[in-house]
Amino acid sequence: MRTGVACLFMEALADGGVTCGLPRQKALLYAAKMLEGTARLMLETGQHPGEMKDAVCSPGGSTIAGVRALEEHGFRAAAMGAVIAALERTAELGK
Repeated sequence: MRTGVACLFMEALADGGVTCGLPRQKALLYAAKMLEGTARLMLETGQHPGEMKDAVCSPGGSTIAGVRALEEHGFRAAAMGAVIAALERTAELGK
C-alpha cells in the first residue's frame, strides 16, 4: 500500500508540474527528489513532519498556498482513509 500511495502522489505532483508547463520527465524528477529529500531530512533529524512543514511555510507564501489547496480537498482525510482501507482489506484477505 505504501509504495502505491507514494507513486500515486508523485504522479499527481508531476501532473501538476506538467499542467504548469514542465516537461513530464522533469516534473517526475522534481517530484521524486522532493519526496526523497524530505524523507531523508526527517529520518536524519528525527523532526516531526508538522514541524518541517511549518519551517518552510512562509506567511502568505507559495508553500502554504499549496498546503491550503491540499487541505481544502481533504488531503489528510484521504490519506488516512487509504491507510484504513488497506488495513481493512488486508484483514479481509487474511481470513
